[in-house]
Amino acid sequence: MIYKEYSNITQVDSSLIFVEGLEAPKYNEVVKIFSNLGSLEGQIIDASSNISVIQVFGNMLGLDPKSVRILPKGKPYSIKLNEELIGRIFNGRFYPIDNGPSIIKGEEYDVNGYPINPYARETPNSFVETGISVIDGLITLAKGQKLPLFSGSGLPHNKIAVQISSQAKVSDNTLIVFGAMGVNSDEARFLINEFRERGLLRKTVSFINLASDPSIERILLPRIALTTAEYLAYEKGYDVIVILTDITNYCETLREISSAKKEIPGRRGYPGYMYTDLASIFERSGVLKGKKGSITQIPILTMPQDDITHPIPDLTGYVTEGQITLSRRLHKLGIYPPIDILSSISRMMNNAIGKGKTREDHSSLSSQLFASYSEYIEVSRLMELVGEGALSEDDLSLIRFGRKFEKEFINQGFNERRGIENTLNKGWEVLSEIKPERLTRLKQEFINKYGKWNKE
Repeated sequence: MIYKEYSNITQVDSSLIFVEGLEAPKYNEVVKIFSNLGSLEGQIIDASSNISVIQVFGNMLGLDPKSVRILPKGKPYSIKLNEELIGRIFNGRFYPIDNGPSIIKGEEYDVNGYPINPYARETPNSFVETGISVIDGLITLAKGQKLPLFSGSGLPHNKIAVQISSQAKVSDNTLIVFGAMGVNSDEARFLINEFRERGLLRKTVSFINLASDPSIERILLPRIALTTAEYLAYEKGYDVIVILTDITNYCETLREISSAKKEIPGRRGYPGYMYTDLASIFERSGVLKGKKGSITQIPILTMPQDDITHPIPDLTGYVTEGQITLSRRLHKLGIYPPIDILSSISRMMNNAIGKGKTREDHSSLSSQLFASYSEYIEVSRLMELVGEGALSEDDLSLIRFGRKFEKEFINQGFNERRGIENTLNKGWEVLSEIKPERLTRLKQEFINKYGKWNKE
């Protein structure tokens, strides 16, 4: 096939090239760019008018617009995949950064993926053990679920990501696909070193985009990571956990590109289509009928100014099935992981717990821990006003419970893995600070069987 070159460039802005008169341009089509800077690649991100907009993969500093020649390649951004990529580290364009060879053998896949027929999905209903008590016990993750982690600047979301990567188990055939977008060199070094020291590399495919790398890679990276996950899950039968951090950096790049294209902004300057764009990422997960593998997704985002109503966490919450929210108060108290259970929820939890999955008492124990901790927060606020001496014995028992719950149930070592049995037993242990008659959400048969009061 003979490809035609184009040189009628109308504008160059940031990492965008505007070219007039492309014949039959296609959205997401890859183009080759020849200029005074050498050879670059780009992707058509707007083909709605006579002037097409091309996002360039690389640095355009010093580009001479008169030297630019555009060669459309007639296909979207694609990658070749095989099982040799397991244990490898790539950048946001699928180029290896671990001194290993490029992946050149295998079937070619469009990184943009394809919409999944809702009828082809199965409801997530299997327990995923992360080894972290507060998640497994109270915000349980189900196989095929998409459960984001809402964090803030300076909070230990990367440590939690590493711990989940290290400890999480869906089945004996579990793999991790880890994607980091816009991280600084210290964060990247921490992640790679932890993966190496924990022996995670052999069961992980990693994609790292540094803050100094081209911003367009932050748009490509999650799509490449999810295409890799789809291949490993639905073609090779692995149960894949996809962890993407930081979705906020992704959305900032989306806003930057939208601004350069002079699109009408939506809330706080973000493009109006950010909801559907995020959905195109988050919906690429699940358990499919007739397929052996699965994709469970844990996207991580840092909320600007810890504002959960900000467009990024707000829209993420609409698309996903709950959230795990980190608490700055608990972090200041030295509690790790500092997860705020009262602003966290897993909407698939009840499908993944109970007899034959976790334990028969899991649902009612979780409900009681939530209720009692909520009462503790109220009583602790009252104590700040009236003092501890003015509280009744029942109120003081709630204070003892709440402090023990935070220090012994939520608090857990970075290298500590707790099985679900241990987690549930710890839940009963911290509840022993409260008289059994006040625990109205627990069945008497469970109190008799698992309660700690009868064993003292």
